[in-house]
Amino acid sequence: MSDGDGSDGGESGDGDELTYADAGVDIDASEAATAALIGAVGGGVGEEAGEGSDSDYAGLLDIGDRYLALATDGVGTKLLVAEALNDYSTVGIDCIAMNVNDLVAAGVRPVAFVDYLAVDEPDERFARQVGEGLSRGAELAEMALVGGETAVMPDVIRGLDLAGACVGLAPKDALFDGRAEPGDALVGWRSSGIHSNGLTLARKAVTRDHAYTDSCPFDGYETLGAALLEPTAIYAALLDPMREHGVRGAAHVTGGGWTNLTRLGGHRYAVDDEFDPQPVFEFVQSEGNVTDEEMYRTFNMGTGFVAALDPEAAEELAAATDGRVIGRVEAAEGGTSSEGSSVAIRGLEL
Repeated sequence: MSDGDGSDGGESGDGDELTYADAGVDIDASEAATAALIGAVGGGVGEEAGEGSDSDYAGLLDIGDRYLALATDGVGTKLLVAEALNDYSTVGIDCIAMNVNDLVAAGVRPVAFVDYLAVDEPDERFARQVGEGLSRGAELAEMALVGGETAVMPDVIRGLDLAGACVGLAPKDALFDGRAEPGDALVGWRSSGIHSNGLTLARKAVTRDHAYTDSCPFDGYETLGAALLEPTAIYAALLDPMREHGVRGAAHVTGGGWTNLTRLGGHRYAVDDEFDPQPVFEFVQSEGNVTDEEMYRTFNMGTGFVAALDPEAAEELAAATDGRVIGRVEAAEGGTSSEGSSVAIRGLEL
């Protein structure tokens, strides 16, 4: 799920402690609204007929010897940073990544993508930049970009919105079970930065005393806005190695930050060797006076993808990729219910 708040950035504050809810996105309210939507539409005709299934990251349809999977997501308020810098060259990669990574977390290979670009008025330059990013993202994910739709809606859209849908396929015996077991090891892979979640909080923090065009105080970027626009990492190349090493379940660390690990079942996820956060996170936390707990509940904090598997295979998987063993799965005190699950990281219990 991408950060979807519609505020326009550029705000200043008085230095008080900033939370995601204060910035405009209440995760609990968002989850309640999502649950209401799911409850209203029900399981769907396919599922009632025994033809459908689902994972925590994608909708799955049984088509015989394999599953057809669908995921949809957008770029969110990262688009407002792109607008401020007049640079839309990377947001297409984000749109691809947010969809592809959800499929990969389910054990599904992405095969095709369609985009939906809504604008208040047509503009060839930014449309070309968005298209170039989409093309690059599809190339990185090794899948086809098969088309899309551009809608001009001046009474609905201010600027633009970008979203898409991804279709994937998975043999039934290759789909991840999606559930970790106590004793499993956790292997993590580095993120590229903030990705496309928590941007409402990041934007509010950064623009308290700065503009997106201000020089970046840490290495790697010319401006603060450029650091926020670093495109989301695409983890499609991990699919085959994860299958080969018997991964039980994987988590795409997106909306909700590190609490995404609890999607793998009602356990305690003890993380003690995760990747260090990139400097952009430290800057956001300092400028927004954001607590450690809020940071880890909102952002990936340097680790964008996590898999649970047998400890004997974990080191091999890490060595075969650019990952590393970051922790382990422990039995939760409250049993295996979702209410008893937690993530222990950097002295926090999320």
